[in-house]
Amino acid sequence: MKKDAALDALLLPWQQRLVSFAQGNTLFLRAREGAALQALRALEPLCVQPFKPWADALGRAGFEVLPEAPQAQDFAQVLVLPPRQREESRALLAAAFDACMAGGWVLVSVANDEGAKAIEGDFKKLAGGFDGQLGKYHCRVFWARRDDARLDAGLLQQWRMADAPREILQGQFASRPGVFAWNRVDAGSALLVAHLPQGMTGRAADLGAGWGFLADAMLQKNPGLHALDVFEADARALALAERNLRRYQQDIRLGFHWHDVTAGLPAAARYDWIISNPPFHDTGKAAQPGIGQAFIRAAADMLAAHGAFWLVANAHLPYEALLMERFASLRVVAATQGYKVIECRQVRR
Repeated sequence: MKKDAALDALLLPWQQRLVSFAQGNTLFLRAREGAALQALRALEPLCVQPFKPWADALGRAGFEVLPEAPQAQDFAQVLVLPPRQREESRALLAAAFDACMAGGWVLVSVANDEGAKAIEGDFKKLAGGFDGQLGKYHCRVFWARRDDARLDAGLLQQWRMADAPREILQGQFASRPGVFAWNRVDAGSALLVAHLPQGMTGRAADLGAGWGFLADAMLQKNPGLHALDVFEADARALALAERNLRRYQQDIRLGFHWHDVTAGLPAAARYDWIISNPPFHDTGKAAQPGIGQAFIRAAADMLAAHGAFWLVANAHLPYEALLMERFASLRVVAATQGYKVIECRQVRR
């Protein structure tokens, strides 16, 4: 099991008896599976995790997990592993205090190199101070009781909406802070769209669709498609894709799947067309080309014999050997600005 310093540090105040937890009344926002989490099993934590691979890991470990936080406001303790993105982390802090009962604990842990100083400052402003802080494993941990006499109600109201969906790109789409390339079109996707063919018909899929830019472009260029399945691991991004593609639902069968593509695609009819701008990070900084390679395998497994797979990737990523193993025909359609677009045909089973 991979070391998770922020998770290990998060539980130290409880393990060192600096805070006391009530039985079976625990909410864990952005929970992650790890050895340290086993100590909380007796408290039956309700875990919230929108990233499907991590949600699946929590489920396999026997924890109850949801993609978004419930509306309940009666948790005795709320644990938080906030993301680095500032607006998203502020909204998560607000959600934590909203969910916590009066006098209950809110505990937060952040790695030093993932924005700990800024998030710690935000927490202090919102909570009206700390009841405790410590540093361990290159992380900062801080906690406070929910005390409405010192809680900044105005800031709480403001930060509830800090990562709310909003219009982007002159109102063409909706997006929100925290999803990939949330307020822009990333260069790789723009390059793929510029070279996508017209005249596609049949059944298509977008693997790792984000908030829906590639899928939208595919549908605009190819009104002859009769079905499109959108696969996305981030539940927040998937909800945006569904909103952004709503305009096509009268003309095409749309499927939206909160799904970990690296685990393969659900068994169904094969696709005539698959497009993808696969991620090469999970949620951290280190490059993980194995993610994109798993996307390639998933595409090859579910592509029809006559079908085509269109892929865009950073030029340095080592995908060609696998692509040649799984496809008999490869064509580099574009290679510019550090990206490559490859058309793959004649899938090898």
